[in-house]
Amino acid sequence: MDVYRAIVSKRDRRRYSAQPIDDERLGRIVQAARMAGSARDAQPVRLVVIRNVAQREALAACGRSTDHVRTCQVAIAIVLIPEAGVVGAPFAIFRGPFDAGRAAQNLMLAAWGEGIATCPASMHDAEAARLVLGLPEGHVVANVITLGFPDAGEERPVRPRMPIDDYAHYETW
Repeated sequence: MDVYRAIVSKRDRRRYSAQPIDDERLGRIVQAARMAGSARDAQPVRLVVIRNVAQREALAACGRSTDHVRTCQVAIAIVLIPEAGVVGAPFAIFRGPFDAGRAAQNLMLAAWGEGIATCPASMHDAEAARLVLGLPEGHVVANVITLGFPDAGEERPVRPRMPIDDYAHYETW
């Protein structure tokens, strides 16, 4: 699947089949996240890949509307590490979440290119999520992305998007 097709056809899915994700596909997905750009090449993003059901159950308890963390085949926590090569804290505050988003989008598009559906999950209890994952102090879970082959019973129609002329403005508003 080419990149544009992956972008316009990808839909978040919260229901997955029981088919396991093989190591080769998962490796490509993780590599795609790793290759996301990073402001000033600080690389403040790390991943925690979770296959273990009990670990996913514990992580799901850290958020709301997170049943898909329990039922996916793999969950990947996108973690921000503090002050990764940063000169000046204010820059770190703004750069880290953007870099996490870039890694998440790469990960989700690479997964979709492999035929694997994804869905983000917010960890509303950040401290509990940090403890579940055994993260060092100061590390924060930016988001968790669930992965699994799509459940055939869950078709996701394309919801209409706003007209392009309302969305994009050129030169001025």
